[in-house]
Amino acid sequence: MEEQQMPSSGRFGKMSLILPLTLILSAVALLTASPVAGAAEELSLVVSIADQRLYVFDEAGHKLNSYRVSTSQFGIGDTHNSYTTPTGQLEIAGKIGAGAEPGAVFHHCRRTGEICPVNAKDRDPIVTRILPLRGLERQNAHALPRGIYIHGTPDERNIGRPVSWGCIRMKSRDVVELFEIVQKGTRVEITNERVGGLFGGVVRPPADRG
Repeated sequence: MEEQQMPSSGRFGKMSLILPLTLILSAVALLTASPVAGAAEELSLVVSIADQRLYVFDEAGHKLNSYRVSTSQFGIGDTHNSYTTPTGQLEIAGKIGAGAEPGAVFHHCRRTGEICPVNAKDRDPIVTRILPLRGLERQNAHALPRGIYIHGTPDERNIGRPVSWGCIRMKSRDVVELFEIVQKGTRVEITNERVGGLFGGVVRPPADRG
């Protein structure tokens, strides 16, 4: 590119210097700006039965966050009427409950109009948000017809212990947060292995997206 000579005097002399500087600073800002954190299509989830936690990973395998959960009190498996939690590779098949109040009760994935308070005595409905899971492998092929979900529960005192009837239970505030950053098709791995570790490091490879 041929170099342009700047005017040495006159009222437009300073403007000719300021304009290129402004453009340069704008370009630098665009180049150094951080990408949108937690873009839904870049996330994957890992549910560790051993840890009783759900971990959120970015596409590079960096751990972004984790939440305490509860998996099945009956162990692992995918047999109908076993109330077990399936393992392996799954995906989020849909998002149900957008905009519902925390504690909103669902029956057959439909709101009943009731709001169930946290730790309500002798109550254990599905509340707040529902993320149905579709199995992608033979070992979890029945997950969707069995009604295996990530969902909110009012029984928050037992979160962190395996007490569910097959689903992955979360506190209402946590499932609302998770609901906002995932989308239909987000991959979910359910494993017996411990994940643990500190946030920020690459602690496991990103899931094969096929």
